[in-house]
Amino acid sequence: MNTYSYAATDKSGRTVKGKLKAASSQELYGQLREEGLYCYEYQELGARRLKAKYRFKTKELALLCRQLSAMLSAGINVVRAIHILMSQEESAKAKEVLREIYEEVQRGSSFSAALENKEGAFPPLFVSMVASGEASGNLDMIMARVSDHYAKENKLQNTIKKAMTYPTILLIVMVIVVFVLFGFVMPTFAGLFTNPEAIPPITRFVMGISDIFINYWFFLIAGIIFLIVGIKLMLKIKPIRYLFDKAKCKLKMVGKLVTQIYLARFARTMANLFASGLQMVECLEKSVETLNNSYISSCFDTVLENVKRGESVSDSIAATGVFDAMFTSTLYIGEESGRLDEILEKSADFYDEESDTAVTNLVSMIEPIMIVFLGLMVMLVLAGVFPAMYGSIENMGI
Repeated sequence: MNTYSYAATDKSGRTVKGKLKAASSQELYGQLREEGLYCYEYQELGARRLKAKYRFKTKELALLCRQLSAMLSAGINVVRAIHILMSQEESAKAKEVLREIYEEVQRGSSFSAALENKEGAFPPLFVSMVASGEASGNLDMIMARVSDHYAKENKLQNTIKKAMTYPTILLIVMVIVVFVLFGFVMPTFAGLFTNPEAIPPITRFVMGISDIFINYWFFLIAGIIFLIVGIKLMLKIKPIRYLFDKAKCKLKMVGKLVTQIYLARFARTMANLFASGLQMVECLEKSVETLNNSYISSCFDTVLENVKRGESVSDSIAATGVFDAMFTSTLYIGEESGRLDEILEKSADFYDEESDTAVTNLVSMIEPIMIVFLGLMVMLVLAGVFPAMYGSIENMGI
């Protein structure tokens, strides 16, 4: 048993703080809910949790959940099911994580608590769904639902990767062409100018760029690497990350497409969590966490506070202006009709298709920009080369 300090709110909105012993954070949530309290913050006292050596990928989670669901539905208990998963796992690191989970469950720990102790190995959403399945006694059905969730998440990731294949190849070709034009082609024509004072300005400019490529190529490469690393480090600073995430959602045309992808993920996660029996506030909190967008997370801080005070989910989300009006209207219908789980499921299916379209449209916007940029580089070199060619023809008296 672990000791937790917590902060919670009761039905009247009054804040309650205290300490409680529980086997896991999910058990802590359950105990507080039985007392009519909602926990919004907790800390494990004296926790000594080691970082897991392996992080399961989305595709692996989908397969693991599907296998667990099949074995549990067939009547195999959790301990035996985990042992079977461990024995057939090919990755040595993943096998070690499953072995540690198996040993903890064998010693009497709950499956969700064992998963939670492997920090970094499994996403919080997966741990929460397992805890919900254990609490409701429907772990087999929950695992089937989680498997479907991660299968669709993996499909979305593969769609993005597949869509970005051509732009990535085009970018590599573009970089190679630029280096060849300025590093090799332009220096060849530069020798045709016998009178430096007669060199046109555009040619002089292109030759200057060419000299930089030839004489300072090392600094160019180092600068590019420094820029990439610098951007990654800067994005770890919260205010900068917030502005970057906000820009992704607010940019004209691009922002709408990116928000559609976020909305699809949010709707799918929300549908699965709510159908699993989790409280609405916890569903919202964990659904937003999966988006990994600090701007949207900050907007939902207000949503969570409003829902805790008893306001409707649809009105609270609509007030943020993050997601489109159709989604919030659908949520309102679900709340009024008492069929929110069914409405969320249908919305998730709709926005899954919308996200595929959004990815395709986003890539279709990137490709022309890259092609135009490549064309401009070629035109710039040609503009610098043609005066040299004409000059050499005149010198030959043609």
